[in-house]
Amino acid sequence: MVDGLKIIIGRSNPELGKEIAEYLGVKPTDVIIKEFSDGEIFVKINENIRGMDVFIIQSTHPPAENIMELLLLIDAAKRASAQRVTAVIPYFGYARQDKKDEPRVPISAKLMANLLTTAGADRILTIDLHAAQIQGFFDIPVDHLLSTPVIIETFKDIAKDDLVIVAPDAGGAKRAHEIAKKMGDLSMAIVDKRRPAPNLSYVTYVVGDVKDKNVLIVDDIVDTAGTLTGAAQALKDSGAKKVMAFCTHPVLSGKAKERIESSPIEKLYVANTIPLKWKSKKIVQVSLAKLFGEAIRRIHNEESVSSLFV
Repeated sequence: MVDGLKIIIGRSNPELGKEIAEYLGVKPTDVIIKEFSDGEIFVKINENIRGMDVFIIQSTHPPAENIMELLLLIDAAKRASAQRVTAVIPYFGYARQDKKDEPRVPISAKLMANLLTTAGADRILTIDLHAAQIQGFFDIPVDHLLSTPVIIETFKDIAKDDLVIVAPDAGGAKRAHEIAKKMGDLSMAIVDKRRPAPNLSYVTYVVGDVKDKNVLIVDDIVDTAGTLTGAAQALKDSGAKKVMAFCTHPVLSGKAKERIESSPIEKLYVANTIPLKWKSKKIVQVSLAKLFGEAIRRIHNEESVSSLFV
């Protein structure tokens, strides 16, 4: 039992919240979360949290009510005189809208940061932001975890002599390089997609040697799975033996299921930042409860979390 620590679990990802509370040996705080007949959200904290260190666990994937629920829980905790409120956001929604890359569009990730801060969050704990610079959108501390320790643990028993870490696009090259390095200086490759002319299909190139190798594609988000499955096919066409993949945030919308099922991917390992919408023999879920739980424990005890980055 951790003294002075309260865990509040929202409805967006209750299973992960319960696992984190169990790791910490803390009973989740009793809360009421419900909707009025018109859909308006009502929250109430049924325990005394005055002077407590409160951690609210809530992913902010669609629908937008998940974000609103988190904001209301933060406000309720602040008005109940919590000493500190940390928003634990396993999946930070709207992270892909982190820049103004065309006229008359919002910077949605910045707006989310403003909303969380205005609601009263004192600190943010999240993992594998789509763009690490989103941390700079906040004027409060952000603990940005990486899934690298989980990837290393998950694939530690796979023969390293023929394993290649693959970035599914050029944007993921830095992440793939770091993972390859921390897994024992493994080889890496990059799948590069080019559109040679308007209205022509992407031409895909594999940069790196994958022939007769087992490959592991690492990505932060898999949404419609177009990039992932395209990369998997390119790797297979380049002579890869076994194609595996790992993603932190399994959004898995649109045609993702059909694409993954028909792709050469043998196993897709996904973290539990978002509850799975559907099941597949190809998909293996990996829990982040220990990683988040340990980060929460260290934050509560005012200890460093840097060693969690491997």
